Amino acid sequence: MRAERRTAAVLLAVLYALSGALCLFAAAWPMRPDTPVSMLWGLGVVGVVGGLTLRLLAGRLRWGDLHLAVLLASVLVALLAWRSATAVGVVSLGPVLIALGLFAAHFFDLRAARVHVGVLVALASAGAVAAQPAVPALQWLTSVVSVAVLAEVQGRLAQNLRTAAATDPLTGVANRRAWEAEAARNLARAARTGEPLSFAILDLDNFKEVNDREGHGAGDALLRDLTAAWAQRLRRADLLGRYGGDEFVVCLPATDERGAREILGQLDATHSFAWTVGVAAAGKGDTLAAVLARADADLYVRKRSGRTA
Repeated sequence: MRAERRTAAVLLAVLYALSGALCLFAAAWPMRPDTPVSMLWGLGVVGVVGGLTLRLLAGRLRWGDLHLAVLLASVLVALLAWRSATAVGVVSLGPVLIALGLFAAHFFDLRAARVHVGVLVALASAGAVAAQPAVPALQWLTSVVSVAVLAEVQGRLAQNLRTAAATDPLTGVANRRAWEAEAARNLARAARTGEPLSFAILDLDNFKEVNDREGHGAGDALLRDLTAAWAQRLRRADLLGRYGGDEFVVCLPATDERGAREILGQLDATHSFAWTVGVAAAGKGDTLAAVLARADADLYVRKRSGRTA
């Protein structure tokens, strides 16, 4: 997630810097006497400085900062449309609108991207309507529709790709990579706030016998049934993930070890198939690997003693 945020910041920095450079070029060599040279100088400086700032701070920016940067870019585009000297200049802002719309659709969630595209289109259209040259309605409508359609397609595609990358295709729960990333964020938050946090490892007993006796189709169906039943009993904040094969993990925020065992005990009634669970509460200075190692050790102590769920 942090790498994706950094990539987004770097790309937005390029968009800012490139737009600023084009404004500076237009200010230095105006094509018409009524070209808003002063405004172009100002927008050019804002673009270049903003791009350099985004690039330098790329590793420290939050998603909220990127949302604000996209909103600011939308305002600047609307200002440029309003002060453009020609109708052609207004309509030629179409590629800028598309670039911002695609950026929002690719990096933000679909709902936020739609809001950004709506704000961008509304502000830019207001600037186009307020511009002194009469902007051809058909050409402007073509640009606006292109932005909306392309952003929607890109947003849906990006959402599907993110879901596929974070989900176990068989059970529909979080895959190992996605689970570890979210669990690490929960661990960091618990370290900051001091709230309890517990982890559990669930291992199915004699699962191989199901595959050997009834076939892999039966084993797959069992995994789907179990995870669906567990997900219904777990709380909204709890995170269930498949760690590999017949082993699953659960992150239980705001829960100590005793509370975790009570919650996990409720899962026993969801299915007749036996499984064993190991639990560990996060301690001060714990890494995710350390607390999972304790949960794994607890799991095998319980397996050896025959204390299955």
